[in-house]
Amino acid sequence: MSFRFSPPSFYSSHDDFQTQAQSTFDKFSESANSTMKWALVTSIVLGVVGMIATVAIVYAIIDCLKKAGTAIPAYSQLSTTEKDHKDSESFPSSSKIQVVIPPDSKAEFATMEKFLSNINREKPIRFLPEQLDDITWNYSIILGSGAFGVVYKGELSNGEHVAVKVINSLDMGMEEQFKAEVGTIGRTYHINLVRLYGFCFHHDKRALVYECVENGSLDKYLFGSQNHDTELGKLHEIAIGTAKGIAYLHEECQQRIIHYDIKPENVLLDMKLEPKVADFGLAKLCSRESNNVVNTHFRGTRGYAAPEMWKPCPVTYKCDVYSFGILLFEIVGRRRHFDSSFTESQQWFPKWTWDMFETNELAVMLSLCGIEEKDKEKAERMLMVALWCVQYSPDDRPLMSTVVKMLEGEIDISPPPFPFPNLGSGKPNLTPQGSTEDSDTTSSWQTQSFRESGSRTKHNTFQIEKSI
Repeated sequence: MSFRFSPPSFYSSHDDFQTQAQSTFDKFSESANSTMKWALVTSIVLGVVGMIATVAIVYAIIDCLKKAGTAIPAYSQLSTTEKDHKDSESFPSSSKIQVVIPPDSKAEFATMEKFLSNINREKPIRFLPEQLDDITWNYSIILGSGAFGVVYKGELSNGEHVAVKVINSLDMGMEEQFKAEVGTIGRTYHINLVRLYGFCFHHDKRALVYECVENGSLDKYLFGSQNHDTELGKLHEIAIGTAKGIAYLHEECQQRIIHYDIKPENVLLDMKLEPKVADFGLAKLCSRESNNVVNTHFRGTRGYAAPEMWKPCPVTYKCDVYSFGILLFEIVGRRRHFDSSFTESQQWFPKWTWDMFETNELAVMLSLCGIEEKDKEKAERMLMVALWCVQYSPDDRPLMSTVVKMLEGEIDISPPPFPFPNLGSGKPNLTPQGSTEDSDTTSSWQTQSFRESGSRTKHNTFQIEKSI
């Protein structure tokens, strides 16, 4: 009898468990390997995409910066390297500007140079004599001449036209004028002031470089062959622009600037007939704490200078207001303020204006001046402002900022008081002449004689300064 041994059932179960476990482990290993592979592939793809995106963003930023740079306006790039140290001692270092763009500059560097040039554009540049030779084409085109020297036409490297005033000699008087020009207009930048680009102070050459104002001075539009070609409306705009330029000098500069010589010859007109106050050879700086400047000798032009200019006493910036008033009379009348060819009552235009105003006949006077009906209201306003500006007392004259508002019609104009109590019974010598610093200071104004106004009772002074 044979026996057959059969293993216990638990052995069979154990083998099945191992087989199942091995199969499960193999499946898990296969799944883990596949997941790791996909994770690695995904990481590589994301890295490549990120690098491409980063490069694209950087490129876009650079492209935007380049495009933004082209929107910055270009200004003259002039080298001002100093060679003469002795000459430079007479001027503050802040007047020296070195703005040089190397020929091989990249676009980004050139853009920054233009930006810096834009910031420094209000400061005068110190030119070398060699630069002026190039700018003026070796002084080949003369624009004008006078006692000071000759004015030549020039062109900067950016194509902008300039006027180069070459000074003949630098005696005491010319030295003062040179300093006045550089020290005053060189500090300013205003649309109604002629711009001083720079200067040259060298033992071989002394010159001032201005913007070139194409249409010359206002006097030829008032007294020359073109005096009837310009409408009063345009002359009114010229008067307002001139007043704004003077107001800037008096009230907006860090130090108040007194021009001392406001007259039609010193108001230049550009291609659009925009006015620019020029010729600062007599100008002075005045601190705001001390408004008075001691007048040790006469400054200005006979007929345009305020009465106090003829006396050795403190002078305020209100002397420019007086001169502007005389200019207003000449704009309305299109004639010199004093003209001996007229009848005696009409020879001095400001006095004739007052007489006609007091008798309510301004409309008649304006007709005699050729003012059209449509312009009479504007012309009358200008004459009323002029009467306020030429008041004998400086305190009665308005601020130039107030003058602008009066001319523009922003504020009402009160009747002015009698402006000429200083004239006396004598007839003043008011014939316009050149700058007369050495003139007889008692020849033009009878300052010691006062005429009683009689029926001309002085109105209550309109305190214009309080209106702003």
